[in-house]
Amino acid sequence: MKSPVLTIDFFHDAVCGWCFVMSPKLRKLAAEFPIRVRHRTFVLQDSPAKLAATFGSAEKAKSAILGHWERCAEHDEGGRINVEGMRRQRFPYPTGLLNAKACKAAELQAGDARHWDYFDAVQVAHLTENRNIADETALLDAALSCGLDAGRLRKDMHSAEVAQLVSRDRQLAASWRISAVPTLAVSGGKWQLRHGSLSQMRAELALFVSHEQA
Repeated sequence: MKSPVLTIDFFHDAVCGWCFVMSPKLRKLAAEFPIRVRHRTFVLQDSPAKLAATFGSAEKAKSAILGHWERCAEHDEGGRINVEGMRRQRFPYPTGLLNAKACKAAELQAGDARHWDYFDAVQVAHLTENRNIADETALLDAALSCGLDAGRLRKDMHSAEVAQLVSRDRQLAASWRISAVPTLAVSGGKWQLRHGSLSQMRAELALFVSHEQA
C-alpha cells in the first residue's frame, strides 16, 4: 500500500446500527485505496435520561431503535444483526458514553487500528450477541477478545485523560458541522464520503483520491 493520500475521520457510536453496516465497507476501501482512517467517538445520547427524553420513554426508545435495526439488517452483510435477540433482552437500550470512553482507552493503549478492532468487537457484542454495552463487563470482555490489556483499559476508560479525548472528538464534530453517525469526513472535513453501496462509495472515493493526487 502506498503512503496515504487522504485521511478519513470515521465518527461513530457503538450503539449505532448503521455504523455496524459501515465499518466492513470502510475496511474494504481502506485495503484498496491509499487512505488513513482515524476513529472518532460521537455519543448520540450520554445518559439513560437523555435517551428517554429524546424518544419519550425508555420503552419507546428501544422500540424505535429496533425499528432502525430492522432497516440496517436489510443492508448488512452476513445477517449479523439480531433484532429479535435484543428485543427479548430485559435491560434498557444502552447509551453510548461508557463505550465511547472504552474505545478511546483502546486507542490510547494501542492506536487507531486497535481502536477500530475494539469498536467492531463492541458492536458485535451489542448487535449480534445482544449484550448490554453500557455494562463494563461486556466492554472488558471485548477488550480481551482483541488482545488488549483489560485491566489497563478499565483504568483508562475512567480517567480524566480519556474523558477529554471523548470531549475533543465531539468538539471536532461540531467544528465540522457533523451532527449524526456514521459520518466519514474526508481531508479535515473538506468533504464527506456518502453512505451507499460499496461500489458507489468506491467510485466516490476514487474521485477524492484523484483530486488530491492531481
